[in-house]
Amino acid sequence: QVQLVESGGGLVQPGGSLRLSCAASGFTLDYLAIGWFRQAPGKEREGVTCISSTGYIDYADSVKGRFTITRDAAKNTVYLQMNSLKREDTAVYYCAAEENVNPLCDRREYEYWGQGTQVTVSS
Repeated sequence: QVQLVESGGGLVQPGGSLRLSCAASGFTLDYLAIGWFRQAPGKEREGVTCISSTGYIDYADSVKGRFTITRDAAKNTVYLQMNSLKREDTAVYYCAAEENVNPLCDRREYEYWGQGTQVTVSS
């Protein structure tokens, strides 16, 4: 059974950090494109950062320099390190996986999705 499970969300103050994890079962993430997406209330789901199977990485302008995506092949897990968090980063964060993706961070290209984890940035 193909499954993606996100974890690591929570409540954090502005300027704080969180690390989200996306653990896979039923397939090997190392051979897939992986994306982190987020959806705030009343807004469309948007791409945050995505990594291709070859290691190419794309970041949304709003998170460049603050967020980092990494892949741990041994743990079959992808991480999203989020630093200098802002209130506008508040959203449900989803990871997604797909074999062939173009454009890399287009949510419509991804078939496999996790259930999401809530990130709330508030004082």
